Amino acid sequence: MAVRSHRSGTVGAIRLDLRRLHESWMELFFPRQRGGAHSVLGKWTPSTAGGRVAYNGWAGVGALVVALLYPLVLVGFALRYYTRRIDRAAASLGLLGVVGLSAVVWGGLTIVAHLQFSRRGFIAVAAAAVVATVAAGAAVGFARAGGRGTTIVFAYPSAMTALFLPPVVAALFSVTLGSVILPGSTELAVRLLDGPLATAGASEFLRENYTLEGAAYVGMWFAIAVPVGWVFGCVVTLANLVRPTR
Repeated sequence: MAVRSHRSGTVGAIRLDLRRLHESWMELFFPRQRGGAHSVLGKWTPSTAGGRVAYNGWAGVGALVVALLYPLVLVGFALRYYTRRIDRAAASLGLLGVVGLSAVVWGGLTIVAHLQFSRRGFIAVAAAAVVATVAAGAAVGFARAGGRGTTIVFAYPSAMTALFLPPVVAALFSVTLGSVILPGSTELAVRLLDGPLATAGASEFLRENYTLEGAAYVGMWFAIAVPVGWVFGCVVTLANLVRPTR
């Protein structure tokens, strides 16, 4: 009985998600679609034959769009859970607390590197520490600045930068890390150039004007971190649109 109730609850939640997503799509061109109906005026419906054709056609397109978007909504639910936990932790620490904690952790690693590794190993960890601390501080600062647009455009890419760039920066100074990270980055770059970038027409320009060596690895991963951050921000926003939080 409990299993059946759980399944019916899950199916009901999915139906509600799909309905909200479709209503949001309808409201792009038609008024009073979300939430079932307006308390006084009711849900808007067309009164002319042409209006009904346009309404039903837009609804049909919306059904296809919803079917394609809903998997992203599910990803957004998972990401939203973790981003909430991170947001709560960051809010409790504050901007200076986050920067200070990052500086302490990475500073400790830098000291260990200074005592245990060669000069290049020490520089690798120190460089990664600077990148991680600055990017983490930027992510918290932009998130606290408020506004959905600021969070998506700046906060999420900064968080991805804090995640992606420190290992790459360290790999430029560490032979051990470089032997793992840099060849993998080169292989990824080739796949991107032969795949989506070739389709977009940017592959030839990048091959002719840039060489993947040294700081170019950092630029490459920064160029990856920014759109990945935008995608994460958009799917979390989409999840909030479907299931608003109190």
